[in-house]
Amino acid sequence: MSIEVLNESGRELDVNRLAALSRHVMDQMRVHPLAELCIKAVDEATIAGLNEQWMGKEGPTDVLAFPMDELRPGLVNEELEEGVLGDLVLCPDIAARQGETAGHGAEAEIELLTVHGILHLLGYDHAEPEEHKEMFGLQDELLASWRAQ
Repeated sequence: MSIEVLNESGRELDVNRLAALSRHVMDQMRVHPLAELCIKAVDEATIAGLNEQWMGKEGPTDVLAFPMDELRPGLVNEELEEGVLGDLVLCPDIAARQGETAGHGAEAEIELLTVHGILHLLGYDHAEPEEHKEMFGLQDELLASWRAQ
């Protein structure tokens, strides 16, 4: 599995921990072991530009997901599909503020956003109530299993 984590945010970030979390999530979701993922941490100006360019929304956001080969979670006894999962762009500055507001800190928020982004790359969404329930339930399960290690 190729997981690349680039920190261009100007903030200190444990890239090895993020890579390990990503590997955990991808393993739990039965993504092909050779699937590729790139995570890039950027500053607010960079993510604001990407948010406007690709999402048509003004201002910075916490995480953007750019799926590539539209890989989906594997099922038991199913041959897994190899390919490029996609790119995640995270903004640690926004994550730090959100983590403080939520009362769990920057690192926990960055972990949450990483899991959330990977689920988006795998085709999950939260626009409809049922989708929201499924995605956020799965996100909570994945974070709990990661933290239980």
